[in-house]
Amino acid sequence: MKIRNDDARIAVRVDGDADETIVLIHGFPLAHELWDAQANALARRFRVVRPDLRGMGSSSVIDGPYLMEALASDIAAVLDALAIERATLVGHSLGGYVALAFARMYAERLERLALVCSRTDADGAERAAWRNARAEELERGGESAAFVREMLEASFAPGTRERAPERYARAEAIALRNDPRGLAAMLRGMALRDDAADIVPDLTMPVLAIGGRLDPSLDPAQVRAMAERFPSARVAFAEASGHLPMLEEPEMVTAALEELMDARPGG
Repeated sequence: MKIRNDDARIAVRVDGDADETIVLIHGFPLAHELWDAQANALARRFRVVRPDLRGMGSSSVIDGPYLMEALASDIAAVLDALAIERATLVGHSLGGYVALAFARMYAERLERLALVCSRTDADGAERAAWRNARAEELERGGESAAFVREMLEASFAPGTRERAPERYARAEAIALRNDPRGLAAMLRGMALRDDAADIVPDLTMPVLAIGGRLDPSLDPAQVRAMAERFPSARVAFAEASGHLPMLEEPEMVTAALEELMDARPGG
């Protein structure tokens, strides 16, 4: 189905019909299929909602930059359309930035929070400049295959592509569907995002931080230090994963999310 919010049409997949809802938000440069393994398992017990963020997957490509607040508003619009008052949000990388923006704007609707290979801090000047430069290249050239493959090569743990080529091929197929204009607008939005450190002490719901032990962009010490700033957070590491543990170690991620869902929001 597609849900309209302002000028954007947000594609969303819903599995399961339980009362409790878990929203799985994909990272960059991917789409909702990133979570297929987790959704198939979680839908036995929960309603699983998987949106394609604006400009990605089957959602509409509109003018950017795509600010995290606009993306969080899209998630709220999806929940409204599905008559869901409260939900658990799980965000991978970019999806974690969106989940944190949602927490800032709609804290009363958040049951639990999981950040998968994500962070609370904003981009530094160097990283923001890199994003804007790559956005300009995509806007100018209109072709994203080389950029997508570069991103994926840097995301998987060393040796994963050789050991499990089907997992790399799956991620590549998902990412290559994305329009270069949407990728560029998302890069610019990520570069502009706010630091979320100020809201972390107020997020008293159960929080889960999942890291990839071999993640080249976010080492385990950073994940642990981030989690320690939340009032009630648990850390789990995918020991053989890089930045994409939901593909590299899907059973581990599923089990960690099931444990999070068993945690009572008030306890």
